[in-house]
Amino acid sequence: MQPYELSLAAAADAIRSRRLSPVELVDSVLERIDSVEPHLGAYVTVTAERARRAAGEAEHEVAHGRYRGPLHGIPMGLKDLIDVDGMATTAGSRVRADHRATADSTVAARLGAAGAVLLGKTHTHEFAFGLTTPQTRNAWDRGRVAGGSSGGSAVAVASGTATFALGTDTGGSIRVPAALNGVVGLKPTYGLVPRHGVTSLSWSLDHVGPITRTVEDAALVLGALAGHDPRDPASLSVPATDYRPGAGTDLTGLRIGLPRTYYFDNVDPNVESAVRQAVGQLEALGARLVEVDIPMTRYIQATLWGLLLPEAGAYHESSLRTVPELYQEDVRILLEASELMNAVDHVRAQRARTLMRAEWAELLDRVDVIAAPSVPVPAVGAGQATVGWPDGTVESVSDAYVRLCAPANITGVPALTVPVGHDPAGMPIGMQLLGRPLGECTLLRVGHAYEQTQPARQPATAA
Repeated sequence: MQPYELSLAAAADAIRSRRLSPVELVDSVLERIDSVEPHLGAYVTVTAERARRAAGEAEHEVAHGRYRGPLHGIPMGLKDLIDVDGMATTAGSRVRADHRATADSTVAARLGAAGAVLLGKTHTHEFAFGLTTPQTRNAWDRGRVAGGSSGGSAVAVASGTATFALGTDTGGSIRVPAALNGVVGLKPTYGLVPRHGVTSLSWSLDHVGPITRTVEDAALVLGALAGHDPRDPASLSVPATDYRPGAGTDLTGLRIGLPRTYYFDNVDPNVESAVRQAVGQLEALGARLVEVDIPMTRYIQATLWGLLLPEAGAYHESSLRTVPELYQEDVRILLEASELMNAVDHVRAQRARTLMRAEWAELLDRVDVIAAPSVPVPAVGAGQATVGWPDGTVESVSDAYVRLCAPANITGVPALTVPVGHDPAGMPIGMQLLGRPLGECTLLRVGHAYEQTQPARQPATAA
């Protein structure tokens, strides 16, 4: 096994015990980037020399007994919405072509303090306003979409060109590309991870979280990211937590909610089969299955867009009026549509969110975790515009990918996507686990328990 193939946890253990040096690990990942990045397009920019210098410093510190913890010397990618002092943050847009950060974002600073090594910035759908990331190809099949908007981060992790990466999630933008590329993606509880220094799409829906190879890896990264920052008005003040799930797989007594409604409506049969098999595995580990009805399903999509569009439109108001030609057409159309919404519609969406949060709180009093598909269909072909269903329904690819992720953004509950197999074409399928606010430990425990029953995953080989 090459160093770039190691999970974060395995690499950290090897670095801590000095069986692997950060320089060896980073060199291996950079060589992997040289080999596959031209075919995949995960990165906006690769900062190889910066990474080698940081790896050398980490190696020196470890050798002299100054080991900082499990992220020390671990190579990572950051979505191109996340500020790093002195580096460009373009948000995937010509609008921001000349923007250069003058300070670290909170998450970049925390990862730097933990000793993580920055490899570069990863591609995003322009301003995170899309679900495909057209600059990037799927790690399993270059003819298919990567998912978005954190497509670059997911493909980097899936292909072995980063040991972990950060993404953002406003309507599924961590979970969608993670599911489509066969890796783990965690959208934490709203406010658990500060967003200071991260370009916003919709401030009441935006989340920052990790994309990793394993659930344990996600727990290790979350431990470095979580914590209050007064510069983010939504940031929660909660005690420091060890999110690592432990080695056990016994889920006896845990109640898994299996939706009767919404999450299995208009879902590819291969996706449904894989997720139900995975839920069966959780039951075999001792969990008790409880059928549940998802509340207010007819309002989910309207509520998401009723919140997102006005907030995105307000953020982009000035540049949309002065340099509209610099936006990609798909994003410009959505931003122009935001100006057609009135205040009454936005207030209705906020009221619906309040009701939905209350209904979900009641639902999550009856079960510990909800298990469902992450997305209704595996990665579609690049350029495909719609998805058709047996009942005659046709929806856009973006609507299909956001549909099952939206509830967690509206309610702010944590959501974890875990790979649960592949369809007959070899494309990954993800299972989504949703839990109570600040219930990340339970989600990670369940995801890790399932993962321990499966063969170890290797980097994708589409390149």
